[in-house]
Amino acid sequence: MADYLSIPLLSLIADLNLLDEFQIEEAAGEVDAKGVTAFQALVDLGYLDADRIIQALCDHLGAESMDLNDAMITPDLIKLLPSGLAKQHKCMPVSYFDPTLQVAFLDPLDPAAIDEIGFTTSLDIQVVVADPAQVVAAVKEHYGEDEADAVAGGAAFDEILKEMGSDSSDDRMEEEDIVKIDVTGDERDIAAFVDAVLVTAIGDRASDIHFEPFENDFKIRARVDGALYELTSPPKSLATNVVSRIKVMADLKPDERRRPQDGRIPRIMPDGRKIDLRVSCLPTQFGESVVLRVLDREAITLDLDALGFPDDMLTQIKDIAKTPNGIFIVTGPTGSGKTTTLYSTLHEVNSIGDKILSVEDPVEFDIDGIMQVPVREATGMTFAAGLRSFLRQDPDIIMVGEMRDLETAQISIQASLTGHLVLSTLHTNDAAGAVTRLLDMGVEPFLISSSLLCVLAQRLIRTVCKKCKSPFEPTDSQLEALGLKQTDTSDSKFYYGRGCSSCHDTGYSGRRGIFEFLVIAEPVRELINISAPTIVIRQKAIELGMSTLRQDGLRGIYDGDTTVEEVLRYTS
Repeated sequence: MADYLSIPLLSLIADLNLLDEFQIEEAAGEVDAKGVTAFQALVDLGYLDADRIIQALCDHLGAESMDLNDAMITPDLIKLLPSGLAKQHKCMPVSYFDPTLQVAFLDPLDPAAIDEIGFTTSLDIQVVVADPAQVVAAVKEHYGEDEADAVAGGAAFDEILKEMGSDSSDDRMEEEDIVKIDVTGDERDIAAFVDAVLVTAIGDRASDIHFEPFENDFKIRARVDGALYELTSPPKSLATNVVSRIKVMADLKPDERRRPQDGRIPRIMPDGRKIDLRVSCLPTQFGESVVLRVLDREAITLDLDALGFPDDMLTQIKDIAKTPNGIFIVTGPTGSGKTTTLYSTLHEVNSIGDKILSVEDPVEFDIDGIMQVPVREATGMTFAAGLRSFLRQDPDIIMVGEMRDLETAQISIQASLTGHLVLSTLHTNDAAGAVTRLLDMGVEPFLISSSLLCVLAQRLIRTVCKKCKSPFEPTDSQLEALGLKQTDTSDSKFYYGRGCSSCHDTGYSGRRGIFEFLVIAEPVRELINISAPTIVIRQKAIELGMSTLRQDGLRGIYDGDTTVEEVLRYTS
């Protein structure tokens, strides 16, 4: 059952003592089970009528109430709020007195929605409380049906583009004029468009935002839960202007279009979150491709208990993290959550009694009590150079962002053998592959066996969208691919997502980790000493009780969190 404290309206009702805890929890159960709003749940259960709830909201917000049937909603008023935002947040403009726009919201207790609309429209937003059913009906009447649950924000982009009149190639700026842009006229529209893209993509939990020029198209895509989807496709004539705007924001050279450039954009989102955007510009055949990596410093969870480890594995990780010396390696592909795991492990062992140093490329998140050093190869600050300096800084624990080469690996091993705990990452397919990777670098087998404590391999797999989650029966071929038979799963339920507006019709929303934890026990050390192949080390680890990525993926399936396809995709 949903926790009513996480539902703003129910939390408010509780604070006002309008209902007892049992009634509020029952309303929370309705919200969770039926997907209705808290307002509707309270009315349906007969605990409070609509007028009483509206009055409570007005008193709390210091806002006016309004019967939308009496509102004078004109076409000019509708134009002030982009269609995409109105549909996304279910809100309706009801009056405008420059510079204040009065808006009725389906959820007037959603500050992020209010801030986003103010941010996008550049107007002061004043909340008006109305019956939610009237708000939904008004949005439907004045903005039209929500077309096939389109990607949130897409219509907002269309509104801005329409206002810019950018469908004509006459609006294209000559390349030599790009560096002379002043923030006037059309440039304000470009800035508003880029801001709308950023707000929408980050609001959708995007990890990366892609601006991609093709011969006849300009596409903007976002990576959410590891998969790319299209946000919008503005006219190709805007590509140069949009890229130039991003370069200006990142303090890059707008007129440099022949060489790659990297930069950074610090942003404060409408809800107050501090976001860092790492910018990469790459010249291509049809213009510059720009990718923004989103670093949400407030979204990271520095808690090992919250990362989804099985209980026995979590206990082992915590115990090994308290070992005074040795090497702890986390392995997996880019975007598999390795940095989060390392940071969470550092947070677990962080204490006033230990000196902790890290060298990272780049420093993604600040951690109190840890000295973090960014790699700057242009000035000679490489991973290896940082490590050498660390050994003169009296450290207890060292984190190395990545063991990229033999020199870094050798210094890490030297540090671990002289009384330091070293945490680092590698890019390998599984835990046993980390040993082979170190051997391939040129590290002596006896040095690996004497210093390596453990290897944690991990992947992030998508979880089933809770709003469209449905049971299904796996086929024999699917079970066979997982190494199972129908008799093995007779007591288990399998789920998939049908696809809905909340998950952009993907059937997935959010991600969870799956893990494989190789502890370097004595039999494994003996195999390392003779440079045994990966498959032999892996098989021995399984004999000693190691749970594989596939087996942990099955745990996710049996928990109802993910799908057969997702586990097969990441553990093939």
